[in-house]
Amino acid sequence: LYVNTVALRMGFSGTDSFRELLRKARQVTMEAYEHQIYPFDHLVEELGLERDMGRHPLFDVMVVLQNNERTDLDDLKADDGFEIQEFASVENIGSKFDIQFMFTERDRNMELSVVYNNDIYNSSNIERLSLNLERLMHSVLLTPNSKLYELEYLPKTEQLQLLKYLNNASIDYPKEDTLIDLFELQAGNTPDAVAAIYGQSCLNYQQLNEEANRLAHYLRDKKGIKREELVGISLERGIPMIITILGILKSGGAYVPIDPNYPEERIEFILIDSKCRVVIDKNEFEHFQKKSRNYSSENPIPVNKSKDLAYIIYTSGSTGKPKGALVEHRNVVRLFKNETPLFYFGSNDVWTMFHSYCFDFSVWEMYGALLFGGSLVIIPNQVAKDPELYLSLLAEKQVTILNQTPSYFYTLMRKELESNKKALVLRYVIFGGEALTPSVLSGWNKKYPEVRLINMYGITETTVHVTYKEITETEIQEGTSNIGKPIPTLSCFVLDNNKNIVPLGVPGELYVGGEGVCRGYLNRKALTKERFIKNPFNTTERLYRSGDKARLLENGELEFLGRMDDQVKIRGYRIELGEIEHVLLKHPDVAAAVVLATQNMHRERELYAYIMTQAEMDAKELGSYLSGKLPGYMVPSRFVRVDAIPLTANGKVDKRALAEIGGDSLLGTKDYEAPLGEIEEYLAYIWAETLDQNQEMISRNVDFFSLGGHSLKAIIIINKIEVDYSINLGMATFYQNPTIQNLAIQIDFLRKQNSNRKDKSKMTQIKI
Repeated sequence: LYVNTVALRMGFSGTDSFRELLRKARQVTMEAYEHQIYPFDHLVEELGLERDMGRHPLFDVMVVLQNNERTDLDDLKADDGFEIQEFASVENIGSKFDIQFMFTERDRNMELSVVYNNDIYNSSNIERLSLNLERLMHSVLLTPNSKLYELEYLPKTEQLQLLKYLNNASIDYPKEDTLIDLFELQAGNTPDAVAAIYGQSCLNYQQLNEEANRLAHYLRDKKGIKREELVGISLERGIPMIITILGILKSGGAYVPIDPNYPEERIEFILIDSKCRVVIDKNEFEHFQKKSRNYSSENPIPVNKSKDLAYIIYTSGSTGKPKGALVEHRNVVRLFKNETPLFYFGSNDVWTMFHSYCFDFSVWEMYGALLFGGSLVIIPNQVAKDPELYLSLLAEKQVTILNQTPSYFYTLMRKELESNKKALVLRYVIFGGEALTPSVLSGWNKKYPEVRLINMYGITETTVHVTYKEITETEIQEGTSNIGKPIPTLSCFVLDNNKNIVPLGVPGELYVGGEGVCRGYLNRKALTKERFIKNPFNTTERLYRSGDKARLLENGELEFLGRMDDQVKIRGYRIELGEIEHVLLKHPDVAAAVVLATQNMHRERELYAYIMTQAEMDAKELGSYLSGKLPGYMVPSRFVRVDAIPLTANGKVDKRALAEIGGDSLLGTKDYEAPLGEIEEYLAYIWAETLDQNQEMISRNVDFFSLGGHSLKAIIIINKIEVDYSINLGMATFYQNPTIQNLAIQIDFLRKQNSNRKDKSKMTQIKI
């Protein structure tokens, strides 16, 4: 049997009609048939493609059409005694491709069988895909001139099911209440309970309420603050910060947090953009305190409605300028008070306010305590930077509710696991702000199995939290970044580029609807229009376009897949950095990992992995580990050991600082052997130059590809060797001998072979 595969490369646009697609497919196929005699194996070899035993080098999808005329078996059962029988089916024992569609013409019908890689798909995936294909064909036949993106491939029943999975928006909440209404009610119920603690200072609910009232009257009477007027706050951590936030809200205004440690340029931008007429900084607050007794401690007459502004938090913008998200009272109220609460917070709970008030996680921390009668422990800067001090404070204050970004918690957890003593009395650890890697939590879960671990995905523009997922032993073992389902009053949608809902398991962009969606951006009408859109499934509602990639799992929960714009392109491959980090963190000796795409000295983008390790490791070991789980192009070219992952003030990974940080390269830390002889030293030199590595760290026994080498760089190396040694080395020899030690032996052998040929040539000339 002689079969030659024809690889087809065809581009098309979603705006093409099916007829146009068919015409292009016909043209590409006919042109390919003109060259079909060219052997496929030679094509792969000539292209110099990277080989990966787990994947096909050129394509992932194979289409086979069996359209041979069927032989009539009765005609063959002739007089020669033969008996011929047809097999109904032949079992496939493996798939050479991710997925293979096999079409067979039979009795004026077209039969389809699908062979698939069960590491990637399961039977339910394929069944749904087959139904989608059937629906797509039906749609094509009805409207062949429709644009491709307009064709339907989801049955109506599946569309309704997908919309239902992630809709939790119909939950009721106190729609008329403001944050101040709820706080004043709580202060009246528990006046003597401790409300706020900072160091040795503390205020009970009555005292906090009265101080905030005085500031509110001061702002109204002295500063003329009106309803929804923006008031800046630029204070360090402490009780005055809490008094000021509540005082601004009680005055009828909305607060604009400005970290006094921000760069001057950012502070100036926020002040100009927000047009804050009043800014409460250290001097202004001290001025108020001197005269605070002149102002009433009674609750001011409320002027706000639930749809009025509560605060504006500025987040980073893609243009380099921050953008202010306009959050209303109702957006925050429904987060804590609704008909189906996910948490049970109470007056016995002790919270920490760890995060900057410029980060919306602080909104959850502050009101989570103060709207339920709990105590809020404000964490000093020096304590927040020292995990050991922080753990001591958590034990001393008997903290029950801990809110952390995963990056900081991993550091805190490692420090806590060093001790066998169980000093903490936590009820909840609530994660937010970053993607969580549940597998890292195994040690913590064993020490504190009674502590509930909650993963919450959130966005500033949709008011702190969007989804909820409790992390149990099952999630820790599976290790996926499952973010669960929408919290009460919210809905989520996973849509494609044309805002069509995508099937189960298919990645798309996450959109969020419901009562948490904020008003928009301050002074940014065009951006507001772009990011806050009409819900295509309910025109009375708005959706926020998150820019995050997610997919809906079969259990109706969401898996977070990183930013839509967090893709990088390395040597033509699109790569999700989060996927590499996720695999690295599964290594038992890797405590933390961040992968960046960095430009090397040759101005090429390469992957650098910055890791914290719990044991001595080297690049060869890590490279080998990753190579067993990821394609070669996703293995970082350099691994850098760091003592700590730098974090921003909000507890997120500071990637800019990480790119600038020093670290001990992991290359050659275990099995380093210095190059021996002239050829090996030459190879070490050109490897270091080509790979942008330190020559003294390149061992004679290290694999070229484990150092970040790839086919393009291999070609550069081979060309240099062939020119400098006047030999024909070839790609195959290089791939078979990817270490300096072995390659040097081959070079020496080829040099001697060339020398012998020259000597024989001279002898022949003499004889003649």
